[in-house]
Amino acid sequence: MTAPAPIVYPTDLDGWRAFVAERPEAAISRVADVDARLGRADEDGLDAAARLDLWNDADLALRQATSEVYLLSEAHPDASVRGAAEERVQQLETLASGRLLDPALFAPFAAVDTDEGRGPLDDEQRRLLDEVLRDFRRGGVDLPEAERARVRALTERETELSLEFSRNLRESRREIRVAPEALAGLPQDFIDEHPPGDDGLVVLTTDYPDLMPVREYATDRATRTAIVAAYNDLAWPENDAVLAELLALRQELATLLGYGSWADYETETRMIGRGAGATGGGARIAEFLARLDEVSAAAADAEYPVLLARLREDEPEASEVTVADLFYLLGALRRERHDVDAQLVRSYFTFDRVLPGVLATTGRLLDVEYVPVDVPTWHADVHSYDVVRQGEVLGRIHLDLHPREGKYNHAACFGIAPGITGRVVPEAALLCNFSRGLMTHDEVTTFFHEFGHLVHDILGGRQRFARFSGVATEWDFVEAPSQLLEEWAWDAEVLATFTAGPDGEPIPADLVEKMAVADRFGRALEVRRQLGHANVSYHLHVDRPADLQAATEHWYRVTSPVRPLPGLHPYAGFGHLTGYGACYYTYQWSLVIARDLLSGFGGDLMDPEAATRYRREILEPGGSRDAGDLVDAFLGRPFAFDAYRAWLTGA
Repeated sequence: MTAPAPIVYPTDLDGWRAFVAERPEAAISRVADVDARLGRADEDGLDAAARLDLWNDADLALRQATSEVYLLSEAHPDASVRGAAEERVQQLETLASGRLLDPALFAPFAAVDTDEGRGPLDDEQRRLLDEVLRDFRRGGVDLPEAERARVRALTERETELSLEFSRNLRESRREIRVAPEALAGLPQDFIDEHPPGDDGLVVLTTDYPDLMPVREYATDRATRTAIVAAYNDLAWPENDAVLAELLALRQELATLLGYGSWADYETETRMIGRGAGATGGGARIAEFLARLDEVSAAAADAEYPVLLARLREDEPEASEVTVADLFYLLGALRRERHDVDAQLVRSYFTFDRVLPGVLATTGRLLDVEYVPVDVPTWHADVHSYDVVRQGEVLGRIHLDLHPREGKYNHAACFGIAPGITGRVVPEAALLCNFSRGLMTHDEVTTFFHEFGHLVHDILGGRQRFARFSGVATEWDFVEAPSQLLEEWAWDAEVLATFTAGPDGEPIPADLVEKMAVADRFGRALEVRRQLGHANVSYHLHVDRPADLQAATEHWYRVTSPVRPLPGLHPYAGFGHLTGYGACYYTYQWSLVIARDLLSGFGGDLMDPEAATRYRREILEPGGSRDAGDLVDAFLGRPFAFDAYRAWLTGA
């Protein structure tokens, strides 16, 4: 049998326009053929296994086509291609949700949901059958016809609004203009790259390569405040009405489907909602957030006065620390208390060394090689690699790592092709916005984090069913492998392999140790910041406030002693409100697991036995087993809260 080949991308604009038009059409045609055959399942005598194989064929076609055009809607440099791709996403997602409302498609699977029908199925087939039946129920197939029609309309509109929200954010870019002296404290290379214009002012944008250094290094508080304020108003007012409608629509949809709230609907399929039923999972989010509040409150209350005292050294009249001060003050305290100069640290991390360093580190850890391939992609910035083990191509990755106009403006992994053994080579991409020169250590950590998603997608992409391919576990587990991989960005031996200072020497181990010690201060405040995001995500969906601005500012104010900038609209640029919905709690839930998974390495991050066990028990199964079972297999026990508490409090 001929080995499957990766996707071949176009080489010109006409080719891309055809790609966006023709590949979704081929998928839609394939789905129509499958659905016709499923409609004849009883007549043709198809057994349960054959019905599941047909469903998998359609699922694979839909998932791959949707992933391809979704990536292009966020990354292609041509606006017409992005727009056409976005239309195709809408079309494909409408088809996917509509199938779950079709009683004629549901019937072939309901008919085999019997002891006799399940009897010949193996465990993985039974798992797929259970999830297909659950999807139909969650999709509204059991509702009366009029209510199914309403669900269909709401689902289509939900997709349309989510895409509009993301598009507004992607295309939103703000600028501030400041006097050259307002760049005091910033690295000289940054200053050199930002000369004054004809008006004598320097332009700073909300793109990450400007935003991140300014908020961390600028000694001028007005400069920090101005750029953070601009960032906190991204996609406003455009997304104000979009989000208001989205929240109302999601609640109506959840109610129609028999759930108390959108949070209840979302958590049913996640670790936190297991066994909670249709009206219990959302409450568990609130319980988890309350637990985070309890464990972090005292430590954050102890850290905050230190920040305020340091701010008053610069600004004697300051009455509160704001989000525009946080990163600058943490950097100042790390430099003054622990001799950790963030600009010195940054001097060791050039992008041209970090990229091969991340590849080499993860390659050694996961027993793979990344072989560069010269293939067409959507932009000249993209680096493409085949992921190879012992001569076998396991998948292909694409790294699109620098900002440009019209591109996704955060950092994320985008699946492209869900891997099916013998049929489809798994393929995925990173879209990030890193500097082309020196990188902050935070950027390096983010690179490791996102690369964790990437390798999970590829190594978990040798599955039998598309449903379980790649990053297909419960959605509140998917961040755990990525958060775990961040730890490699803090290991002195790892960093020594790819860093180089001005004289070519690697970053000193004692400096890395100082960085780790310094990082412990402010950890509780960072958890409170994340808790603020989680509270906003949850309460906007559950409370559905009439005044989004006031409610968002309220939750940030009551969650953290670090104040939000007043009167701004960060919810309009909160991209996770589309993909994560009410469930931003996921990041801390996954971090609890990640801190526990770390214990499985016994203090040696490059231990080959632990790495092999981790790869086989956590990454390679994809979604073929429950996340709790994956953790049990790696740790030999269920995950616990203890390691997270110790990491947070030092106790």
